[in-house]
This record gives sequence, C-alpha cells and structure tokens, in this order.
Amino acid sequence: MITTDGTNSLRLEFIRSRAKENLEAPENLNDDAAAQAMKFHQGIPGYQETPLIFLEQLSRCLGVKGIFVKDESKRFGLNAFKGLGGTYAMFRMLCAHLGWDPKDTAYKDFQGDGIPQKLSQITFITATDGNHGKGVSFGAKLFGCKAYVLMPGGSSVHRAQAIRDTGPAVVEITEKNYDETVRLAWEMSRKRGWLLIQDTAWEGYEEIPYWIIQGYLTMAVEAAGQLERRGIAPTHVFLQAGVGAMAGGVTAYLMNHYRQNRPAVMITEPEAAACIFLSAKAKDGRAHSVEGDPQTIMAGLNCGTPCKITWPVLRDFASGYLSCADSVAAFGMRRYAEPEEGDEAVISGESGAVTLGALALVLQEKAFSRQKEQMGLGKDSVILLINTEGDTDPENYRGIVAK
Repeated sequence: MITTDGTNSLRLEFIRSRAKENLEAPENLNDDAAAQAMKFHQGIPGYQETPLIFLEQLSRCLGVKGIFVKDESKRFGLNAFKGLGGTYAMFRMLCAHLGWDPKDTAYKDFQGDGIPQKLSQITFITATDGNHGKGVSFGAKLFGCKAYVLMPGGSSVHRAQAIRDTGPAVVEITEKNYDETVRLAWEMSRKRGWLLIQDTAWEGYEEIPYWIIQGYLTMAVEAAGQLERRGIAPTHVFLQAGVGAMAGGVTAYLMNHYRQNRPAVMITEPEAAACIFLSAKAKDGRAHSVEGDPQTIMAGLNCGTPCKITWPVLRDFASGYLSCADSVAAFGMRRYAEPEEGDEAVISGESGAVTLGALALVLQEKAFSRQKEQMGLGKDSVILLINTEGDTDPENYRGIVAK
C-alpha cells in the first residue's frame, strides 16, 4: 500500500448531509431517459461498454467489501467521459434543427441523402477546461459540423491540442477565468448565429444542458448493470464535481434506479474551486459561486459556479461534500498507477483520481476516522468510483505519478 508522510498537506474537509429519503428525484434523469441516451450511443461506430474494474486487493487492504472503478478513460478513444454528453446533446439539437423525432432517429439517419451538406453549414461553440471541448469536437466530426472551442486562461496547451486532434474544432485559449469564458461563448453564439452547446445552465438556458446530462447517464446505466451482474449494489458512490452536471445527473439516476435502497453519494471537489461544497456549507439552499481566478491541477473541475439544474439534486440527495487539496488528487493518481499486487493498474488524470485519493485517505488515515464514521464506511461497504479521465495532460501526469 502507498503510505503517506502525514496528512498535513493531504487536506480534505467534509460536510455531512442528510439526503431526503422520501423525495422524488427528477423524472427526466430516470431509467427511461438514460435508456434513450444509451440507445443513441450504441449506434455510434466504435461504441463499447467501458470496463468496471474491481480493486479487490485494495478493498481488502482498506477494510471494505469492494471498491469498483468505472474506467471512462476507455470511452470512444477520447480518454474521458465527456463525449457521452456532447454527442447526445448534439444529436438532440440536430434533431430539433431538422424537425426529427429523436425517439425514431438513430445516428445512421444523419448520413441520408442531402443531410451531410446541411450539417456542414452548422457551427457549434462551447467553453471548456478540456474534456467537454474534446467531446464537442468529437461530436462535430461524427456529424460533419464545425466547432469553435474557448478555453480559460492558463489552460494546458496539451489539452487544447487534444481537442484539435479529436475533430474539426478551432480552439482558442482566452485570458479569462472559466465563468467569464462561458459568457464569452454565449455572446459569440448570439453574434455569429452559432449553436451554443454548454454543460452548465442558467436562467433561460436549460434544455441543452439537460441533454448533455442525460448523455452522461449511459455510463451510470452501464455501471449499474455491471454491478447487478455481479449480484451487488453500491452502498456508497463518490462523484467528482466541477459545475456538478455529471455528478448531479448520475446522482439523480442512482436515486431513481435504487429507489428502495439508495446509496450514499459523496461529492468531491478541489478546494480552490469547491462551489458545491461552498453552497452546501452556506445552508441556505442557494447556489454560491467561488470568486476570482481559482487555480488547481484538477482542470476538469476548475469551475466556480454550480450548474443551475443539478445543484438542487446535489443539495437534496447527496450524503456529504468533500473539499480536497490538489495533493489528494495526486495521491489518488499514484494509488491507481501503483496498485496492490493482483489489482489492475488504472491510468487516471487529476480530475479522475481525486475520488480515490479522498476515499483511500479516509479509510487509511486515523486523522480522518471521524469522517469515515460520518460517511458510514465499513467492512460491508461497496463503493463505486468513476475514473472520468485518463492522462489528458500526459506531461503533468508523468510528473505527478513519478514522484
């Protein structure tokens, strides 16, 4: 087992919450919505169910029944899960543009007579800190559209190039923070007649983010099925959050799917940009933003404002919120890369690994024994993690794992 040299630099803060057991989760994030998204994804060339990895030896070392990792680094060759949301939202937007019913439409229908020429005239625009932009660029390539991607100041040039390499997207790194870059994308879409495909929501812009979130549910459906084939269900799920779109969508799905035996969901964020944690801590029911220009190695989670449509889900159904130092994500990356003998190694980037880092620390270090008790973790716990990205910044990944 990887050991620590104390927990002073491996900071995490935890807020316990009581999920509302009798409250109904949103119906548009239930099994039916997830099945429709999955049906579309299964029609994309190259679709494969991503693996669910059982870290059996680590589970034994940390004193729990099972730690299972849904490895989204294998999704569509994109090294991240975001292609699920971008492609499904693009599918729904193009169906609306063409007047097609999405329930009766499949990906192959977009190759019909005259359709590719129409699609080639359409430009999508988005703001991203990396993986969502890659998903949009991938979707634009699938459908034969154009794409323009804005990234906040300080974004990795490797992440920007990965977006260009994935599809036809033109990529620009701005001098603005993430929230300001989102506003710029919205302004450019209005001025140029482009289609904004953004994975966060605000007043008047909710339908498209919902489609993106519904697209993410494919990995939740797969994970639930993979666990059920083993005859087990999760007692705990740790989900990383930026704006909270993926975390909120998966949480709602889990609350609907496991209606009679809901797992405890722990929302995990970087301390520099912990807008969900900040909102939960305020205890006023409202979403709160992190001001300024936060900096964290968890680029995919470096977002200052909660998603308007998923914040209520995270507020009402999460059982706890974690704010973690960057060192916790780095610890998780090394934990994945150097597994217990007999376990499979997992390549996990900064945003993908923070949940394992937090979980391992809580289970392993006496300093976090109170948090372990509050989370209800013990020998019968079955924990689901999602590795949301691989080494999306290869140079940084190598530098962290080699330490």
